Amino acid sequence: MSIEKFQKLVSTVVPLPIENVDTDQIIPARFLKAVERKGFGDNLFRDWRYKKDGTPNPDFVMNNPSFSGQILVGGKNFGSGSSREHAAWAIYDAGFRVVVSSFFADIFKSNVLNCGLLPVQVSDDFLTDIFETVEADPRAQFEVDLELQTIRNLKSGVSVKFDINAYKKECLLNGYDDIDFLLSLKEEIIAFEKA
Repeated sequence: MSIEKFQKLVSTVVPLPIENVDTDQIIPARFLKAVERKGFGDNLFRDWRYKKDGTPNPDFVMNNPSFSGQILVGGKNFGSGSSREHAAWAIYDAGFRVVVSSFFADIFKSNVLNCGLLPVQVSDDFLTDIFETVEADPRAQFEVDLELQTIRNLKSGVSVKFDINAYKKECLLNGYDDIDFLLSLKEEIIAFEKA
């Protein structure tokens, strides 16, 4: 399945300043019955987002009309717990294209990259800067540039670099999944076989 190309994104953010958010909190196990990537966004953070009677919890950030955007900013150690790829699918299906934290669980980071989400790992100080900026102005925008591997606070002008695996970077820039990447090398593979 091809993924959406990602080059640069300018967006407001949805702040979730909670540390140690695990995959069961991102998408509870009772919603893992589907095998397609669609429909998981409705249950993203289900137990925090909705009350037991199914009505929206007005205290949860995703139900606050002041906050919106395609960048989800989580606290330190985001995506820990089980290896369920459904957590990445739920975040993507809810409309996010970037997830920012000061630390990601390795398996979670791999899963988000595989579904077309960009994990941006920043320092604790820059993460605090994001939360403080958004608390002061929920409409503050941030620019994520994959080619340059930077995230910039457009309000303050502060920009920091982030790391990404070179192969996964190429896949995101071109909208490739692993199969698409191999197909992009078809002519080179044919030439190599002939040689």
